Amino acid sequence: MAIADFLSRRRRRDTVAHDLYVCAVQQARLPALYTGFGVADTVDGRFDLLVAHAFLLMRRLGSVEGPRAGDAKVLSQAVFDLMFADMDQNLREIGVSDMSVGKKVKQMAQAFYGRVAAYDGAFALADPALPEAVARNLYRGNPPDAAAASAFAAYLRRQASALAAQGDEALLAGRVDWAAEGEGA
Repeated sequence: MAIADFLSRRRRRDTVAHDLYVCAVQQARLPALYTGFGVADTVDGRFDLLVAHAFLLMRRLGSVEGPRAGDAKVLSQAVFDLMFADMDQNLREIGVSDMSVGKKVKQMAQAFYGRVAAYDGAFALADPALPEAVARNLYRGNPPDAAAASAFAAYLRRQASALAAQGDEALLAGRVDWAAEGEGA
């Protein structure tokens, strides 16, 4: 019975991780993010938007306290693993050679960790730290206009607030309530 329970919990965790990841992908693909904030609709732009939303989601999972904190940590890791398995698959689908996929996924993981460190540190500080991190990472140092990085930083803060207002149990069940598009973009 213990093995069956373990497998059942693992399947449940994988399902919830998938649901959370899909929520992050869907939010990162909202057209308003590209048109409203001037994010380039390129492979790099899409990756950076996904990283920003995955960061917010994982940051929120990291804030779960009490008896469910361990579950949230395991779930956050499962979302990360799923994200990079998806990156691997997407690279293969667009024709990256098998010999290059591992190297490219490693570069993407390093970029992810760099952005997470920049965004996490900037969230703790007052403006202009977050707009500066956004300008460097999302826009690669070249925002479309002076206000774009600040506007996207405000969007990130609104989304973080929306996630913080959501109950732990809903999140741990795979439900994400992002700020409404009108509020967030």
